[in-house]
Amino acid sequence: MDAVRLIVTSRRALAGSGDASQILTEVWQAQALAQAIGSRLAVSGPPELRGEALGLTELAGRGCGVLDRPDIDTKALRAAQLTDLGDARQALICLGGLLGEVGMALVALASAADDESTYWQCMEAIDAADESRDRVREMLRRLAERDEALPAS
Repeated sequence: MDAVRLIVTSRRALAGSGDASQILTEVWQAQALAQAIGSRLAVSGPPELRGEALGLTELAGRGCGVLDRPDIDTKALRAAQLTDLGDARQALICLGGLLGEVGMALVALASAADDESTYWQCMEAIDAADESRDRVREMLRRLAERDEALPAS
């Protein structure tokens, strides 16, 4: 499945999640998807994005690592369904939106957390989502610079 479709699916699932467990599962799914997209860009994306894409892969991996791994069937793991990036710019725009929504969901969850463990998981996951989103923005900036440098046809 292409990246944009998976991101849209993740955004809908995050918006539709109810309790803390569902939200954390969707946050984990989103970070795993960001990691997969970063990895794909690092290997086969535009050369000017490869360093930032590696950074995205590492940061999104950290975002997964700070959360308790949800019990997800391999078939339901969206990152494993990624087969095509499609247009890198569009995928990055959509991924940036998803990471922003992840951050907002985590802030809401942290502010309502009843226990310190959930609170601190959220705080660390917020940092990872923010830093991942910064990498996405940097990649979009680099794409824009590349396009400006291309001669008009």
